[in-house]
Amino acid sequence: MKLPPEVGRLFADGGVGRTLSIELPPGEVVWPDPGYAPHLSCERPAFWMSDGPVSAETWARLRADHSRSGLWPVLLEESVQSWSTGQIAPDSPDEVGNYSAAAFMAEVWDDWVEQVHEEHLGELAPFGRRCPGLAAPAVLMADPGYVADWYAGLLAERGAPLGLAAVERGADALAVMGWQGALHHNEWTAPLAAVVRSWEERFGARVVGMGFNTLEVSIAAPPVTPEHALHVAAEHWAFCPDSIIQGPGTLADYAEQIRGRNAWSFWWD
Repeated sequence: MKLPPEVGRLFADGGVGRTLSIELPPGEVVWPDPGYAPHLSCERPAFWMSDGPVSAETWARLRADHSRSGLWPVLLEESVQSWSTGQIAPDSPDEVGNYSAAAFMAEVWDDWVEQVHEEHLGELAPFGRRCPGLAAPAVLMADPGYVADWYAGLLAERGAPLGLAAVERGADALAVMGWQGALHHNEWTAPLAAVVRSWEERFGARVVGMGFNTLEVSIAAPPVTPEHALHVAAEHWAFCPDSIIQGPGTLADYAEQIRGRNAWSFWWD
């Protein structure tokens, strides 16, 4: 079936030729608030959001439809006021391509090392002052779409509404939907989306859910050795320091938490 006209408005051409296999639940498009983000042209809505919670089956069907609909589904936290009122700052997917995951990690690492006293460098053991760079890719354990559907099934139990973003890949939904969950860590969302793009390619990551200051990602190719997991933990520290600092406390302990796990969950203070 054709996209509903209001959903077609997410695309510059009105969604010509794009289709869905199921009927969408009641919902509406979300426009950025010009007063909140005055630099935006607001020519098109940022995304579409359902009025109420959706089932895991609905998410999975829409995820499978992505190649023909151009719409990536995202389960949203129950508290969606910032989205529903347009308090968002969308970016173009083209902006994401201007950033490098490796360069972002190195910049965060170097900035932190410059600001802390020597005794705190132990928090980054065994790497210390030296940023280890991006970890090597891992081996797929299963199809990334299958793993994403599995994780969506768990998150949907919370009663999450649905967001649909007009993007070619799920990572870009962070920018297009104007998510600002990591604002206190990094002012710009586009470089974080670039990191998630890199995880899509190296770890079979898929964006499944977002909250006011959270991000939920399925992982089809997790690190399985202690050494590889430790390297990936260093990436997570640069992406979301609170995951380690306000969690297990050390990279080594955090690495044990993510080793072999098929989902990564992030939370920013």
